[in-house]
Amino acid sequence: MKFSIYPYNLTAKTCDHMRPFKDFLNLCSVLILLSLSACAINPVTGKKQIVLMSVAQEVAMGQQSDPEIVAFFGLYDDPQLQEFITAKGNEMAAISHRPKLDYEFKIVDSPVINAFAVPGGFVYFTRGIMAHFNNEAEFAGVLGHEIGHVSARHSVIQQRNQLFGQIGLLAGIILVPELGQFVEPLSQGMQLALLKFGRDAERQSDKLGVDYSSQIGYDATEMAGFFETLERQQENSGAGEIPPFLSTHPSPEERNATVERMAEAWQEKSKMTEFEINRDSYLRKIDGLIVGADPKQGFVENNSFFHPVLKIQFPIPTSWSHQNTPQQFRMAPKDGDAIMMLTLAPGATLEEAANAVLERYKLTMVESNKETINGLPAVIMVADQKQEEVTTRVLSSLIQFDGNIYSLMGVSDISKFGSYQPVFLSTIRKFQELRDSEKLNRKPDIIKIKTVPKQMSLQAAFQNYGMPAERFEELALLNGMLLTDQLDKGMLIKVVGK
Repeated sequence: MKFSIYPYNLTAKTCDHMRPFKDFLNLCSVLILLSLSACAINPVTGKKQIVLMSVAQEVAMGQQSDPEIVAFFGLYDDPQLQEFITAKGNEMAAISHRPKLDYEFKIVDSPVINAFAVPGGFVYFTRGIMAHFNNEAEFAGVLGHEIGHVSARHSVIQQRNQLFGQIGLLAGIILVPELGQFVEPLSQGMQLALLKFGRDAERQSDKLGVDYSSQIGYDATEMAGFFETLERQQENSGAGEIPPFLSTHPSPEERNATVERMAEAWQEKSKMTEFEINRDSYLRKIDGLIVGADPKQGFVENNSFFHPVLKIQFPIPTSWSHQNTPQQFRMAPKDGDAIMMLTLAPGATLEEAANAVLERYKLTMVESNKETINGLPAVIMVADQKQEEVTTRVLSSLIQFDGNIYSLMGVSDISKFGSYQPVFLSTIRKFQELRDSEKLNRKPDIIKIKTVPKQMSLQAAFQNYGMPAERFEELALLNGMLLTDQLDKGMLIKVVGK
């Protein structure tokens, strides 16, 4: 819908007479914006640029986004590792192009391989990327890259170039636009966290990563080695599981060679004679780090979802994809014609929860029935949402268990609802309390640092420590090596255990 600034009874002729005045106002607006931005100097390049945001606004955006990001991921509880990234972050920030910002460095509880920064000096590393670093120099290179994004104000510049949209609707498998509204919208903070930069910005941050990490004494060629590990991760996982840190950056082959050249050139010009790698000290810091999915956050096994903390389980429809986030567990068929999702519903009673669902999604009730699902009190209702000529039908169940009310909802276009309703009902009516002690007490994999007892290949070392053969390649990537690499006696490596 478009809104006019003119009354509806103005004639076309009158509007034509008004147009020069409108054009004058538009020109004035542009001139005002240009004059305001004329004082914006990029801290890295020293050049003037249009950013349309003051430093104070940039910092305020970061301060608003930080609690949203922390709430989405959760912080990873490791005081020693947190102390390390804070110390190195502050050391690097002090020699950056924007040393006066109040930087914060945090480890978030996610298994994905990623690092990101938001405006104002907030820098985040996932526990997944911390697990895949194999020395301090690799970490320092990526740390410098992310501080580089902050120094060059890339997030602010990118906001000038694009409008935020809702990102990541079930990894792209929800294809019907009307269904997207039922997915928890991302906060501004998470949109900033997932913001992609252009290749020029990424190349600039790679250069800053080399500069900053080298200045505090690290061998930046190790940064290129880490990119090679990410490239192997991409090749082994397939296009659908590209590590996020890699997926938002230039091609691995290009950046590996470029970063290595820049690092070697920096070292040749430097008066420093030694650059640190610090492999063993870093590996000891991540001994015990959770690697991969943490079962307490919920996990999928044998086509069912289990949540040991909430003590619930239910099946996933056959051949449906799924995604687990802190806000929702989502499922959808490959064609994207439907979606099912589990969330916690507000309200003290089932009736309050049902009314909250109707109000939130602007649904009109079609029918409602009280039921008992595997011994649990429940309400199942059918409701419609009408938007212009499109009607979306919802099968919503509210199930009460152990102090919570769960909303397990199936959604599709009304024309296809009949074919999906049996699938929705089958999943809903198999929702039940999780009683399997093994699943309730499932422990995560953790990194265990081992000392190689004698000279041998990496594969032989894995065999020596009883690692399953089907995980050899995964563990080789975790160590940033090939299975055929030869290890010296006394060398430290990563294996996994409980």
